[in-house]
Amino acid sequence: MKQIITKWNSINLVNRIIIGIVIGVILAVAAPSSASGVSMLGALFVSALKSVAPILVFFLVINAIAGQKIGKKTNMKSIVMLYGIATVLAGFVAVVASFMFPTTLMLKEAAQDVAPPSGIGEVFETLLFNIVSNPVSSLMNGNYIGILAWAIVLGLALKQASPSTKEGLANISNAISTVVQWVISLAPFGIMGLVFDAIATNGLSALKGYGQLILVLVGSMLVIALVVNPLLVFIYTRKNPYPLVLISLKESGMTAFFTRSSAANIPINMKLCEKLGLDEDTYSVSIPLGATINMAGAAVTISVLTLAAAHTLGVEVDLATAVILAVVSAVSAAGASGVAGGSLLLIPVACSLFGISVDVAMQVVAIGFIIGVVQDSCETALNSSSDVVFTAAAEQAKNRKSK
Repeated sequence: MKQIITKWNSINLVNRIIIGIVIGVILAVAAPSSASGVSMLGALFVSALKSVAPILVFFLVINAIAGQKIGKKTNMKSIVMLYGIATVLAGFVAVVASFMFPTTLMLKEAAQDVAPPSGIGEVFETLLFNIVSNPVSSLMNGNYIGILAWAIVLGLALKQASPSTKEGLANISNAISTVVQWVISLAPFGIMGLVFDAIATNGLSALKGYGQLILVLVGSMLVIALVVNPLLVFIYTRKNPYPLVLISLKESGMTAFFTRSSAANIPINMKLCEKLGLDEDTYSVSIPLGATINMAGAAVTISVLTLAAAHTLGVEVDLATAVILAVVSAVSAAGASGVAGGSLLLIPVACSLFGISVDVAMQVVAIGFIIGVVQDSCETALNSSSDVVFTAAAEQAKNRKSK
């Protein structure tokens, strides 16, 4: 048995995940009702990721800030700027794609048991209150904005701590990272369960009716990943951006696509940054920060689904309103992790720009949940891989200027 486990673990994680997907599809088609235990594997995997990811972010950020050498300069300003610019540009790309390929929806029923924000003001209010939320409550509820805020404050407070205290923090941080890697190593079995459950419950036909919508969403995200992000990297570094972009998509984006959690993908990104030879004082902060605020994929989701609702209802969208939508989507996306339900529940906020009622907007949210198996996976892959891309780009730009 030990030899089998060793042989299995020696296979590349992505290849193991592909094997899990294939088995999940076969079981769902061949025996959809007789393998209910398989779907439980998916639920257990998601639950494990949700449990450990908030603790990981909390201790990683505390350790990174507390352990920084006093007086040492990092590239955080450039990285945060890149995060913001990329998210705004993502909103614009999504708006342009929606005008080029207008999509209409079949509105039937609304999402149940979810309450969207009433406007952009409420989004900001929720964001502010999440920042000062009780740290224990933030950890329990997966409020990453609150987790990040408390981790930064505690990290700054612990900068003057004794070396033994800092060493203890580093040990805890490393231990939690190891636990997350253990959980991610079980991804093939969890994803097998998720794929089985999705196909056995809904069938592949559940996604066919939303084919064009999925294509616009995924197409927009691909344009950002393969055109917009490389262009930003080239402007900053004056180097061919594609080696960096492609290795980030391969080693970070692929695992994020299947785990669907930017926070859980942090150890993967940290390893990749180490492999790329980046400054640990920078990426130990920028990667957890990016998992919380670098949300280009969310901006795409909000913009595309909002304009799909507008096209369905025959609402005329002028250029000025479209520009405002792109900006609102970007701002809302940055606060998505602080709102229960993530980017989908911010769609009604954007819909209000066009006078679309909450009832109709919630039907669009329901469609978002249906296509979430594709949308959320692509969104997470884009968000997480971009964290590495921009962290590396900022360091390459700094090295170029210092020569």
